[in-house]
Amino acid sequence: MPPSNIPAGSGSDDVSTFPKSVRLRKRADFVALQNAAGKVTVKGFLIVWQDNGHDLPRLGITASKKTGCAVVRNRIKRFVRETFRCNRRTLPPVDMNVIARRESAAMDFRGVQRELEKAFRRMGVSPCVREVCSL
Repeated sequence: MPPSNIPAGSGSDDVSTFPKSVRLRKRADFVALQNAAGKVTVKGFLIVWQDNGHDLPRLGITASKKTGCAVVRNRIKRFVRETFRCNRRTLPPVDMNVIARRESAAMDFRGVQRELEKAFRRMGVSPCVREVCSL
């Protein structure tokens, strides 16, 4: 349970949450990333990122209908959120949009985690310790 003096979703240091402050929610944020300087491709995903000028990394997830049915898209998004949440402390303050591709539909959590951590390393970030990031 979070301390009572820290409001939920305030971007506190609690890594077990995914507050609004670390999400890309507005269309303008996603459009700004389309011309971003950094792009990393790994199996099943394209990650587009740029510095955000804030203190926290922020995540957006795009999974189109080409990726699969709603159940598959939601599962992929859960896996991406969990991997981001586990690595949030090691990530630099960037906005990133993780775009799921068709290949991601067949991946389990470990596969998604492995590919995203590979992408984080290519971005110049060391991934989290495995014991912290397990489902």
